[in-house]
Amino acid sequence: MSQENFFESPILNSPYDYPGRHWELDPDGQPTNRIVDLRRHSDLITPVPKPKKRRSPKDQLDLGLGQEDGISSDVQEYNPTPIINEIRQYVDAWRRLPNPDQWQVTPETARLLTHWRTYKFEGVRPFFCQVEAVETAIWLAEVAPKSPR
Repeated sequence: MSQENFFESPILNSPYDYPGRHWELDPDGQPTNRIVDLRRHSDLITPVPKPKKRRSPKDQLDLGLGQEDGISSDVQEYNPTPIINEIRQYVDAWRRLPNPDQWQVTPETARLLTHWRTYKFEGVRPFFCQVEAVETAIWLAEVAPKSPR
């Protein structure tokens, strides 16, 4: 970990590359000015500056996910982050496999993945999050069903 200033340089990663660094946040979601050399876990928190005037917790509205459509309830809160973090770990490990024969995908998918991972794009190129979204869909559709659980 290194010491920096979050407000002087909040962006640490290129939008085209794996997000391998992040600003550490305290339990209240505020930056600690320490950089962690790992990808941040998915979590339902956004680092924003604290307001000068804070409402008391009883005045604060609860923004529970999906309560309007019946996903969350008083008994159970819908929180997708554990499954997101688990799938990210599987996709990260799968992405690191160097040999296309190990990818457990169709030949067409292997050609597409090889293109994305090796082609030197000029001009417009896909963001990492776009490639990761497609890789995750591929992993869920082609790889996960073949993987032992």
